[in-house]
Amino acid sequence: MIMCPMPRTILIADDDPHIRQLLAFAFAKAGLETVEVEDGAAVLDTAARQKIDLIVLDINMPRMDGLETCRRLRAEGDVPILFLSSRDDEIDRVLGIELGADDYVTKPFSPREVVARSMAILRRATSKAPLVEASSRIDQGRLVLDTDGWRATWDGAEVSLTVTEFSILKTLATMPSRVFSRDAIIDRLHGPGFAVTDRTIDSHIRNLRGKFAAVGGGDLIETRAGVGYRLGPCTGA
Repeated sequence: MIMCPMPRTILIADDDPHIRQLLAFAFAKAGLETVEVEDGAAVLDTAARQKIDLIVLDINMPRMDGLETCRRLRAEGDVPILFLSSRDDEIDRVLGIELGADDYVTKPFSPREVVARSMAILRRATSKAPLVEASSRIDQGRLVLDTDGWRATWDGAEVSLTVTEFSILKTLATMPSRVFSRDAIIDRLHGPGFAVTDRTIDSHIRNLRGKFAAVGGGDLIETRAGVGYRLGPCTGA
């Protein structure tokens, strides 16, 4: 198992103590510290009191479910979120992504898969532009990306993005003339062979379009039917 190169704290939220202990053990083997809670209210309280680098969040929990917890977390900040879903209905998982989760794993799951997906999210959140790059700034029309600071702006107004949303937008903006298939986007985010559904990518794209449309960026991303996505002209037209 790949070890995390720097200290990170994972908040595990699940009402099943066995699952929490299983995940805590797997994360510890990867060199990650964990905090365990059993419901959504405790997630909000813990995240407000201490620095959390990623939240593993079960959808079905008492007092406050994972979807409502995610909604409230996103109203306060952009801490990465990985959903655990025990439901067979894909609508629930897609809804979680649309609320701002970075990824999800369906129960029953392999603890190694949860750790692998979490590590991938953390790598994206902490990666820096290579030293050979002349600038960490990408300008495309009214869109500006600061790839070192993980900051996106439209006409100077900052647009709050999750780690995965920023990574997808950076992928498109780095090669604006290329049309990326969903599989190509997944490979850029996770590496080849990583199991993520097309619906997940579509949900992230919808999130990006909605956030930028709210500030006048309705032409942020173009869809090429049967092929994939590419960066739009970003003129605000």
